[in-house]
Parts: sequence; C-alpha cells; structure tokens
Amino acid sequence: MAYVSQEMKSKLAPAIKAVLKKYNMKGTIAVQNYSTLVVNLKEGPINFGNDYIQVNVYWINDHYAGKAKAFLSELLEVMKGPDYFCKDDSQTDYFHRSHYTDINVGKWNKPYTLVK
Repeated sequence: MAYVSQEMKSKLAPAIKAVLKKYNMKGTIAVQNYSTLVVNLKEGPINFGNDYIQVNVYWINDHYAGKAKAFLSELLEVMKGPDYFCKDDSQTDYFHRSHYTDINVGKWNKPYTLVK
C-alpha cells in the first residue's frame, strides 16, 4: 500500500528543492491523502505550453521536449527517492508501491506564471 508521511516528505524535500533551484523554478511540496507526493509548480522560465497542466508522469518522455522534458524527468526521479519501489501488476489488479507522484504546472485557481 502506498504511503507518504511528513517525515518522508522532509527527507525528499532537499533534493526536490535543489532541482527547482537548478532550473530557477518556484513550487511547493505537499502530501495528498497519505499516498501521493505532490509538487505544484508556481512559476519559472520553462514554457510548458499552458498555464495549468496535471503532468502525466508516465508520459513525460513522449509529451515533452527540451528543457521541459529534462526538468520534469529529473524532478520525478528525485521525487521517487532512493527507497522507491513499484511492484504493480495491473493484469491481476495488484498495486503495491512505496508512493505515488504527482506534478502540477499551476493550479486550477492559480495559473503557472512564465517568467522570462
């Protein structure tokens, strides 16, 4: 069963903040429903093509290119952390992983700001 505690978030936060700083991005880190680690991107110099996107973390390589792809891939990797595991088997309807990850570009009520 997927589980994320505030302690786990605190351990992953320095690496996440380092990636945000590397790409000059501003964002927040949150835990949702004790199972999902969420990064909400507020503003930055990377153009994602829209001011609100719920990034599909399974399709980053196919849907993004250039700096956006590099940033999202690196961010996802550090969000998973060293203890991440995924033993999902959708054919038998068995889902077992350390935690889920969500990346949001902006929010529905506060859009992402592209900074030049």
